[in-house]
Amino acid sequence: MDPSTDTVFIRGLEIPTLIGVVEWERQVEQIVVINLELATDITPAAAGDDLRDALDYSVVLRRVKEFVGASTFQLVETLAERTAQMVLDEFSVRRLRLELVKPRPNSGGHTVGVIIERGAPAE
Repeated sequence: MDPSTDTVFIRGLEIPTLIGVVEWERQVEQIVVINLELATDITPAAAGDDLRDALDYSVVLRRVKEFVGASTFQLVETLAERTAQMVLDEFSVRRLRLELVKPRPNSGGHTVGVIIERGAPAE
């Protein structure tokens, strides 16, 4: 992320959804964990101490939960890409970093996932 840009972050957002390519994964919701870093200018909000001037992360949280929870993508790559694009389209965010983790509870504890960065190029 661009070091001269402010970042609002959301970490550890757990959302149940259908995700996966094998048959059992298409039948049972699994929890995915989303971490977001959102590049935005917090100066107006900080100057006026007014939520109307801020990126309201509670609205972002609600929308990401709704979007991911309703998805039926097979690949974590697709879910990450589409979620990132939705956030960029709907919120005042120049750039974002999205980490999507799919815990593997029956695998000895390892997790899998993707990290993507999307939006305007870093300056």
